[in-house]
Amino acid sequence: MAIGLGVIGCGIVARFHARAAAELRGVKLAACFDRVPAAADRLAEEFGCKAYHDLDRMLADPAVQMVAVATPSGVHLEPALAAARAGKHVIVEKPLEITLRRCDRIIEACDRAGVTLSTILPTRFFESSVEIKRAIEQGRFGRLTLGDAIVKWYRDQAYYDSGAWRGTWRLDGGGALMNQAIHSVDLLTWLMGPVVEVCAQVGLLAHRRIAVEDVAVATLRFANGALGVIEASTAAYPGYAKRIEIHGDAGSAAMEEDLVRWDFAKPDRRDAVIRRRMAERKNACGGAADPKAIGHYGHVLQFQNVLAALRKGEKPLIDGREGRRSVEIILGMYKSAETGRAVTLPLAADPTLKARKSGSPGS
Repeated sequence: MAIGLGVIGCGIVARFHARAAAELRGVKLAACFDRVPAAADRLAEEFGCKAYHDLDRMLADPAVQMVAVATPSGVHLEPALAAARAGKHVIVEKPLEITLRRCDRIIEACDRAGVTLSTILPTRFFESSVEIKRAIEQGRFGRLTLGDAIVKWYRDQAYYDSGAWRGTWRLDGGGALMNQAIHSVDLLTWLMGPVVEVCAQVGLLAHRRIAVEDVAVATLRFANGALGVIEASTAAYPGYAKRIEIHGDAGSAAMEEDLVRWDFAKPDRRDAVIRRRMAERKNACGGAADPKAIGHYGHVLQFQNVLAALRKGEKPLIDGREGRRSVEIILGMYKSAETGRAVTLPLAADPTLKARKSGSPGS
């Protein structure tokens, strides 16, 4: 029997969840809610589910066993807490929340309620990511030396002007790092291991009427001694495919959604198959210039992982604590950019940034 899904927040991202549900046998979109009734009505008509104009009523619906929180980033906390109290499994769009305390409150609430929590960071499930992870675990890279994430995307001014919450610390939680590059931050640390130090600079160079960064660069030190670089922007016209590079003293690989380099000192029988797949694929650069072009394939893969975890009584690959990790790294970058100093991770507490003092969500 399919698990009934209720979507909270009915904007662009909600449609990724709805389309993913439509393609999976184990989940069915049962309901949706938005604080703007017309938005819920539109999504319900488009996907054939029940529209609710009251969140408590949706959470009381026995047809809903799991919810997807697709509200603006800085208001993930309240609906996630409500869903946990109602005994629903919780899937939260990235970032889990925009402060560590708010992330922790979601994690604690789901633990207390005994419900499953997952953070949407689907790049880990791409075949190219899995191949690199497997090669790392097999020791094919040798000593890991460098790990880089490059997200040179473009968002025009209309993107930020399309919603009053966009480009604000209070509801967006940050700019190119927190909203666009967070997928790559998560993937990089999943592949390279924990980050122990960051040093960053950020800037607002090309957009108006926003408070957050549209350009950022950071260097990283990983717990294994390897170094790394993150470049993130929404001001790099026309927008290029995001790229991950992993290097070691015995091998290197690079991916732009699909693998684009696969070079190792010692050959393996699977290398020819991987290179053939590389040659056959044509990267679409989804989302580099248009957020609507990102697609829902990754959501399908992550939903499959969550459903499998529920069946087996296990944690999903990306639970709340995994989702929290990328938020902490990015907050460390913001703290470094503000103070001009390298920042050691883990953070002792949420950094209090001058740029965020006006209107930052409380705990």
